[in-house]
Amino acid sequence: MKTDLSSSRRKNLLFYFQIHQPTRLRRLRFFDIGTAGSYFDDSLNEAIIRRVSEQCYLPMNALLLNLIRKHPEIKVCFSISGVTLDQFEQYTPEVLASFRALSDTGNVEFLAETYYHSLACMNPGNDFELQVEKHQKAIMRHFGQSPRVFRNTELIYSDALGSRIHEMGFSGAMVDGVDHILAGRSPHHVFIHPKVDLKLLPRNYHLSDDIAFRYFHNGERLTPERYLSWLLAIPADENVVTIAFDYETFGEHQKKDTGIFRFMKKVLTGLAKDDGFRLLTPSEAIELIPKDAYSSPSHISWADRERNLSAWLGNDMQRDAFGTLLKLEKDVKDLHDKQLLKLWRSLETSDHFYYMSTKSGSDGEVHSYFSPYPSPYEAFINYMNVLTDFALRIKMKKDSTHTIAEQEVNEEREAILS
Repeated sequence: MKTDLSSSRRKNLLFYFQIHQPTRLRRLRFFDIGTAGSYFDDSLNEAIIRRVSEQCYLPMNALLLNLIRKHPEIKVCFSISGVTLDQFEQYTPEVLASFRALSDTGNVEFLAETYYHSLACMNPGNDFELQVEKHQKAIMRHFGQSPRVFRNTELIYSDALGSRIHEMGFSGAMVDGVDHILAGRSPHHVFIHPKVDLKLLPRNYHLSDDIAFRYFHNGERLTPERYLSWLLAIPADENVVTIAFDYETFGEHQKKDTGIFRFMKKVLTGLAKDDGFRLLTPSEAIELIPKDAYSSPSHISWADRERNLSAWLGNDMQRDAFGTLLKLEKDVKDLHDKQLLKLWRSLETSDHFYYMSTKSGSDGEVHSYFSPYPSPYEAFINYMNVLTDFALRIKMKKDSTHTIAEQEVNEEREAILS
């Protein structure tokens, strides 16, 4: 049953946070090809996950848990990639426990996404669906939840992709509130796919970026009072305001001494105490009556000013790297080797291509901030060296499998003739 809250004086708000830490590649020189062991920089990945856990995940989760216990009106949502869950499990199990404690409150919802936070949606086969299914199983295993709402890698979305999401059984999906798609309409509504029954929740990127990127801006900190005043100014007939950004904003991108934790505590407490607001989970939000269709014939995302695929596939290096990876898919899957398949999917993680971006200006600064490489060209060379070594592994496995098969045929022939 759909709920019409459009006449209510209460404003519905939805906060969700993206959590993703990639498994970064170790440096592989050209002369190392054919002799490589692990492709991943395990020491760097462990150091980063431990640092961010200490600075962000543990203190922010503790803050949220205390707030929810004190103010049951508070509800939030997370999208955590599978590769991040794996690293929590391996390096910081206490972080997983803290997320389970949040889940147990009943006020925290987890979204589905691709397990490897990958560009699988750009793969014409069915690996996108398989990675999503793998992620759903992980969310059920860790948190006992079966997600109804989907959030694709970096909010990559299109009408065609929306149809695939609907076919997987999801009732709703997160999208970015892209200006040219909204065409003057407010993002503060539930929208619907133009052809299938898939509810869409556009993010207000202005209100999101005010916290993620402009919390400390031009020498001034954003105050909770000012932020709440912006929310109060939203017209009452706009039925849900979706605010989303990287969870690492708290304590990692914006350090503790900036007051970011106090800021969010006061914002959530203010919303909980104000009868003019109602905090929702995505599953509750998609029960609201949709206002209009949200149609995107081409791909959109939440990345960079263009809000398209150019953050990952915008230059020749990125397209060459991704195309080379896709060419290996059939050989990998024909071998039925779980470890090789896991490696192939790990190499599809979006970050590897993000590091190869050659954009300039503010977008280039963001790409550079997240990259472990001195330049996008070095990111490309290292990735291609890894792919070359990986292709050799596949060939060796194929040759070995073929040799074993020949031996089995010969042994069977000899047994018949003896």
